[in-house]
Amino acid sequence: MRPFLLISIRAEQAAADDEYDAFLRFTGLDEATLPRVDVHAHDLPALDLDAWSGVVLGGGPWNASDDPATKSAVQLRAEDQLGRLLDEVEQRDFPFLGACYGIGTLGLHRGGVVDRSFPEPVGPLSVTLTDEGLRDPLFAGVPRAFAAYGGHKESMTTLPPGAVLLATSEACPVQAFRVGENGYATQFHPELDVDGVCTRIEVYRHAGYFPPQEAQALTEVARSVEVLHPMTVLANFVARHAR
Repeated sequence: MRPFLLISIRAEQAAADDEYDAFLRFTGLDEATLPRVDVHAHDLPALDLDAWSGVVLGGGPWNASDDPATKSAVQLRAEDQLGRLLDEVEQRDFPFLGACYGIGTLGLHRGGVVDRSFPEPVGPLSVTLTDEGLRDPLFAGVPRAFAAYGGHKESMTTLPPGAVLLATSEACPVQAFRVGENGYATQFHPELDVDGVCTRIEVYRHAGYFPPQEAQALTEVARSVEVLHPMTVLANFVARHAR
C-alpha cells in the first residue's frame, strides 16, 4: 500500500506526539504507512502524489485567516509550501483531509471565507450531519448527531464555491465540508479522544483559547462526555483511499 502523509504544524512536542499517536491509532496505520512531516521545523518536501494514497493536515495554534503581517516567518513559509501542495491536490482531486487548522487552510485555498465569527471553546461539542453528510462515505457508520472534541479561534463563515456542507453545529455553522470528490475538512478534531483533549488543554492553556485558570474546569467537562464517533472518519478516509 502507498502511504498516507500526516502534515503537522505543532511546535509543542507533547501535543505533536500525542496527535501523531492518535492519528496512528484511529487510522489503523503504522509509522511506515503514515509518516509525518513537521512543517514547523522542516520544509515541506516536494511530493510526488503518485507515491501516496492521501494527505492529512492536522491542527494547531496557527490561524490561516490571520493578517500575514502578524504571522511568523515559519508560518508564512509553511503556508506558502502548503499552498503549492494544495494547488496540485485541487488539480488532481487528490485525497486530502484537513482537521481544524486544515479547514481554514483548505477553505481559503478554495475561495471560502474564514474569520473569527464562530469560535468554540476547547472541549466537547455536538455535531450534526447534513443530509449530504449522511450520504457521504467519509461519515459511513456515523450517526446524524454525535459528540466530538474541538476548540478553535477561526472557522468557516462562507463555504468555497461548489463545496458541499457535510456537518454543522449550533455555535459553528461549518463543521465539515467536501470539495470535489476527495477533498475534505473538519472543524472538529477526528483524532481526539478524552485523553488527547486533556493533553491539549494542558499544553495550550496559555495559547489564548481560554483563560488559563479555566483549564481544570474544561478538563472536567471534557471527561464528562463520551466521544466515540469522530474517529470513524479517519478509518473511513483510509479505507476509501488506500491504494
